[in-house]
Amino acid sequence: MADDGRHIMTETPKDSIALLIDADNSPAAKIDFIISELASHGVVNIRRAYGNWTKRGLSGWIEVLHGYAIQPMQSFDLVKGKNATDMALLIDAMDILYTKEDIKTFCLVSSDSDFTPLIQRLRADGKKVIGFGDQKTPEPFIASCTHFLYLDDGGSAKVAGKSDKAAAGAGGKAESVPVRQLKGNTKLMNTLRSAVKAAADEEGWAALGPVGSHITNQGPFDHRTYGFKKLSDLFSAIDLFEVKGEKLDTHTVYRVRMKK
Repeated sequence: MADDGRHIMTETPKDSIALLIDADNSPAAKIDFIISELASHGVVNIRRAYGNWTKRGLSGWIEVLHGYAIQPMQSFDLVKGKNATDMALLIDAMDILYTKEDIKTFCLVSSDSDFTPLIQRLRADGKKVIGFGDQKTPEPFIASCTHFLYLDDGGSAKVAGKSDKAAAGAGGKAESVPVRQLKGNTKLMNTLRSAVKAAADEEGWAALGPVGSHITNQGPFDHRTYGFKKLSDLFSAIDLFEVKGEKLDTHTVYRVRMKK
């Protein structure tokens, strides 16, 4: 979620959200982080977790279901070695899509690439899709989401090659990715440059709000992935950009441009 760097009170979003959890492929310990993050996007009115609840491996989820008002959806293993969880989640997602017009955002908690076609279908219908998964989540899954956040444990951020897969552990204290690594991330730099160029005025300056919107329209992006609390901090850390703030009443408005 892009941040324009302003320090002002804004109205809490009222979008209705459907939270669908693939309990077989998600850590129960991160539910607090998930719910807290979704609160900034809207109200989570549908909360469901899918799995074979007779298995001991889901005991962690069983302990948190009631505390977060999450409805457990039972899916017995129809064939040994294979579960029916994925299909049950997919069917419910499509049912919600067609029968619950008030649901504007879907949240899918999983690292399973099999859900990629579902995400693409939801996006094609104009829905936002927020994904949560681990560092091993396949790139097509991540790229299909409106936003994607990592749930891995660990305290410091890191960039995997030149991809956009860098993250600190969810809820942990992130360390900023070194400038050299940021500049070496071709995908990130192209995304930032194109966003600034698209929103720039005649002098090359672009308001950070429109820049952030342009970035998120291009694909899943979160400045916190790189260890920066605000989008303005990320731009300021890269010496290829100029950033300046203007104090307006009780908040600060930021603008950015590429150095000449």
